[in-house]
Amino acid sequence: MGRLAGKVAIITGGARGMGAATARLFAAEGAKVAITDVLKDEGQALAADLGDAACFYHHDVTSEAGWAEVVKQAEADLGPVDVLVNNAGVLIFRSLLATTLEDYERLLRVNLVSQFLGIKAVAPGMIARGSGSIVNISSVSGLQGGNSLGAYVSSKWGVRGLTKVAAMELGHRGIRVNSVHPGTIDTLMGNAGNVTREELDASFAHLPLQRAGDTDEVAAASLFLASDDASYMSGAEIVVDGGLMAGTYYQGFPGAPGVPEA
Repeated sequence: MGRLAGKVAIITGGARGMGAATARLFAAEGAKVAITDVLKDEGQALAADLGDAACFYHHDVTSEAGWAEVVKQAEADLGPVDVLVNNAGVLIFRSLLATTLEDYERLLRVNLVSQFLGIKAVAPGMIARGSGSIVNISSVSGLQGGNSLGAYVSSKWGVRGLTKVAAMELGHRGIRVNSVHPGTIDTLMGNAGNVTREELDASFAHLPLQRAGDTDEVAAASLFLASDDASYMSGAEIVVDGGLMAGTYYQGFPGAPGVPEA
C-alpha cells in the first residue's frame, strides 16, 4: 500500500469501467484522484464514495479549453498533477465501407486527439517540477487489425505512436510516458452483448488464460506504470490480454486446450 502516496492523478473516463477501477486503486494506494468524465451522476457518486481522496470534474476530453480548465481546477483542489491516465474512449463495430466520416473522426477525436490534448495540458507543470508519469490506454487493437474495427484500430494505433514520440520528447525532462493495451475486459464496452460473465468467458476459451479480463487487472498495470516501480520504463507497452497476442493455437495439436501432451 502507499505506492502513490502524495501523488495527484487525473484519470479520464473515470466514472465507470476501467477508469473507475483505476481511480479506486489509485486512491487505495495513497493518491488524490481527479476523476473526469461526461457521465456526471456516476462520476460524482464515485468521487463521493472515495471521499477526500477524489474530486469529480465534468470534462469533454476533445476540448482543449476543457483540458486547461480541468488541470487548473485539479491543481487548485488537489495539488500539482503528478500522473495522467488517458483512459477515455469509445468504440463502434462497423465495416470500413459502412463507417461514415463523422464516425471515423469522432473516434479519432475521443480516443486519440484527447490523449494528445491531455499530454499537452499536463506536461508544462510536470516539466517545471522535473517529474511525472503519463499512462495512455490503447488496446490490443493498437497492435493488430480487426474487422469491423477500422476507426477504433486507427485510433488505438495512433495512441501507440503518440506514446512513443511523447516518451522521446519528454523523457529528458523527467516525464515517463507508457501505454497499456487491454484485450477484452468485462465492461459495458467490452461486453457489448450484455451476456453473463460465464458466457463471456466461454467466448474466450481459445485464449491461453481462457477468459475475459477484469477491470482491476488493467488498473494494476496502470498503477505499476504510474508508480516509482516503473522508474526506468518509458515508451513501453504493457499488454493485458489473457495471452491473446502470444499467438494462435493450432487446434488439435499438443499444447492446445483439451489436447493430450503427446
